[in-house]
Amino acid sequence: MNETAFALPPRSVDTPGIRKAILGKLIYAVGKDPEHATVHDWFFATALATRDRMVDAWMDGTRETYVRDRRRVYYLSLEFLIGRLLADTLNNLQLMTPTREALEALGVDPDSVFRVEPDAALGNGGLGRLAACFMESMASLGIAGFGYGIRYEHGLFKQGFDKGWQVERPEDWLAFGNPWEFERPDAVYPVRFGGQVRDVTDADGQRHFVWEGGQRVLAVAYDTMIAGWGGGHVNTLRLWSGQSGNLIDLEAFNRGDYKEAVGEQIAAESISRVLYPNDATQAGQELRLKQEYFFTAASLMDIVRRHLSYHDTLDNLAEHVAIQLNDTHPAIAVPELLRLLVDEHDMDWHRAFAIVQDTIHYTNHTLLPEALERWPVQLMEQMLPRHMQLIYEINAHVLGTLRHLPGNDDPFLSDVSLIEEGYGRAVRMGHLAFIGARKVNGVSALHTELMKKTVFKSLHRHFPDKITNKTNGITPRRWLMGCNPGLAALYDDAMGPDWRDDIGRLEAIEPLLSDAGFLDRFMGVKRRNKEALAALIGDQQGLAVDPAALFDVQIKRIHEYKRQLLNILEAIALYDAIREAPERDWPKRIKLFAGKAAPSYNRAKLIIKLINDVAEVVNSDPLVAGRLQVLFMPNYNVSLAERMIPAADLSEQISTAGMEASGTGNMKFALNGALTVGTLDGANVEMREHVGAENFFIFGLTADEVSQMRTRRDASRAALAASPELTRTLDLIERGRFSPGDPGRFRPIVDDLRNFDHFMVTADFAAYWQAQRAIDEVFTDPGRWSPMAAANAIRMAWFSSDRTIREYAEEIWRCPV
Repeated sequence: MNETAFALPPRSVDTPGIRKAILGKLIYAVGKDPEHATVHDWFFATALATRDRMVDAWMDGTRETYVRDRRRVYYLSLEFLIGRLLADTLNNLQLMTPTREALEALGVDPDSVFRVEPDAALGNGGLGRLAACFMESMASLGIAGFGYGIRYEHGLFKQGFDKGWQVERPEDWLAFGNPWEFERPDAVYPVRFGGQVRDVTDADGQRHFVWEGGQRVLAVAYDTMIAGWGGGHVNTLRLWSGQSGNLIDLEAFNRGDYKEAVGEQIAAESISRVLYPNDATQAGQELRLKQEYFFTAASLMDIVRRHLSYHDTLDNLAEHVAIQLNDTHPAIAVPELLRLLVDEHDMDWHRAFAIVQDTIHYTNHTLLPEALERWPVQLMEQMLPRHMQLIYEINAHVLGTLRHLPGNDDPFLSDVSLIEEGYGRAVRMGHLAFIGARKVNGVSALHTELMKKTVFKSLHRHFPDKITNKTNGITPRRWLMGCNPGLAALYDDAMGPDWRDDIGRLEAIEPLLSDAGFLDRFMGVKRRNKEALAALIGDQQGLAVDPAALFDVQIKRIHEYKRQLLNILEAIALYDAIREAPERDWPKRIKLFAGKAAPSYNRAKLIIKLINDVAEVVNSDPLVAGRLQVLFMPNYNVSLAERMIPAADLSEQISTAGMEASGTGNMKFALNGALTVGTLDGANVEMREHVGAENFFIFGLTADEVSQMRTRRDASRAALAASPELTRTLDLIERGRFSPGDPGRFRPIVDDLRNFDHFMVTADFAAYWQAQRAIDEVFTDPGRWSPMAAANAIRMAWFSSDRTIREYAEEIWRCPV
């Protein structure tokens, strides 16, 4: 068929053309008269007009991938925290200026249009945001990337506070529809749960296994385009929605049993209803496993279908496909791909497993054993009986091979086994992903080395060539050009716009670190960002904030190892010190927190309550008089991060050493000119090397010292004895200074700190207190602070996700850019 017969003229990208396109979409797609259109109507029209300007490159890229038979990279992630897309897409298409001008010509405020877009809250934090950055970098580098996830109807919950306690409310990002997506009713796959496995012998005496019965759910595809820098290449993010093949049981409905009539539909749709259902219950655990298998199975069926549409065999799958598992959530891909090859395509088991191991790759994101996922064998046998058979077969194959290797001194190989024995047998999903992958990567140099020594120690001994490091990165398009246009404009003035194509070119600005004029302009950008955040805080929280204060920011998921507790304890100690010596010239500081606690994580919720209770006392104390303020910003999401990060002076990266895999928030803050106070953990180690130790505030125990300290039963008592500030702080909490109506509210926190402090809050407190006082001293001297801040910003180029993706492409996916 002659493709030129279907060619359309290119979409106009100048101001008059975009104005005409937006108006046309408003009238003919949204169905609104411009005189009566709401801001949301204008957003929808603008998004549709912008989407049209991606389609040509999207289709051209797909055709080119088929014609050149390029290797495709499939990125499987349970989370994609993509945030708002309109401004980000316009920046990448380099259409922001004409689109703003077009909206203004139509009498519409562009900023109000951008703000009305809901955040697509399809992730919880760093994991999902990393996936979004990686998709954007793959498109920017021209890699044929394809993302797979779940189209959660509600996504992560909306966070609110009731008397300081976190409350969770449904998130409704799809309430007004989604202009970015294309529903694909032709891309629907049946996904099975439960049932039974039949052992069949054919006429040739060959055994086959038939999985049948149980619940059958349809996975329906919704595609969103992800534009790379310049719009030259556009990739696809395909999200799956759960639906029932039978919309309604009409017989049950007609007899008046309305719940039963829609029961199958509700059960199917529940799979894609909410991100991370509470798995503290049996039902929640079953739903979580269903979600993981649902999107993985649909994605692999889609991958196999696409491959067979162009190749007549699956023997060459690994030559044309690279599958990347983002953490352990899609680890079930190992037995599922094996099942497809063996059961559905009659491939020899050993040949099929070799293909699996040559196609799949696994990124580990955690050293926390509980986060590696262990599914009870009984649950797996009930829900995925065929997969449990294949897991046993994989386990027998691997253990049988290892037992015959010279030097093996463990006949049982219990540390390597995919099955954890003992009370309550479970499948080790991290081990399954490791065994099934060609390469296993950590996400920072320290994390990768710790993987070899801890969670995968035995596996690494037997498979020493699998583990490799790929330090995380962030896209500079969203996290500099998009969220901090003032700083981007400063760089344009200093060296021209070429750095936007390659952020590594910012090294040319290095001589300006000693230029007083440049530093004044740099700090002027920071001041304007702080003024904007102060205005937001005033409007939303009713708190007056001085932009001249030190903006001390910790925004991330609430978890004990991330140590928001250490931060608020230091705030209490500082508050107490100010009250004891109000005559001192204390530098102004506002402690800003944001982040969500998992609904079932009671200790994290108690820490949030402590922060809010401390804020209420501190902010209303006339003796402190604004020299210290504390604020927890509710409902943290990508859009709030884009407001807070450019305004931050100080970035809190204070996790217990050895427990943070990498972090990416640390990179975003530094890229925007914040100084870091942190431990030698995750990517902090490499960041310090790149920006210079003299521009970094390091404190606390190292990972090795943490391990040693945990063997000491007197560690907490010794730390308390050495720190009168900490002792006084815990006394204030215990006596109910911040909870006068309920003095025992925070006793569980205090008791743990005094007796067994697993996260080394007490052990690191004194060093943290001293680091903060050193920060006070430097911040009050602009001649010292400004070059340190600027050095952080311009030396962060190595932490671009473009660099990370190039390394994946060259060393893991075998498709060098």
